[in-house]
Amino acid sequence: MAKESMKAREVKRKKLVDKYAEKRAKLKAEGDYVGLSLLPRNSNPIRLHNRCNLTGRPKGYMRQFGISRITFREMANKGLIPGVKKASW
Repeated sequence: MAKESMKAREVKRKKLVDKYAEKRAKLKAEGDYVGLSLLPRNSNPIRLHNRCNLTGRPKGYMRQFGISRITFREMANKGLIPGVKKASW
């Protein structure tokens, strides 16, 4: 389980990315790299980190499902993910 402060930091970064997305695209199209460097660092989408939607775990993230591999395995064993059969794990 991720710390609440780490989850909150990611939410804050996501808001900054959304806030500056238009401005960043405009500056990039113009080639104004000095203007880009004046924007907050956390407004760059590269600084976002994928986290499991249920546990907040940053590692072993599966983009297709939006959850970590451990959560995926637990849900598959319970039969909550349709079409997934237990093989040899």
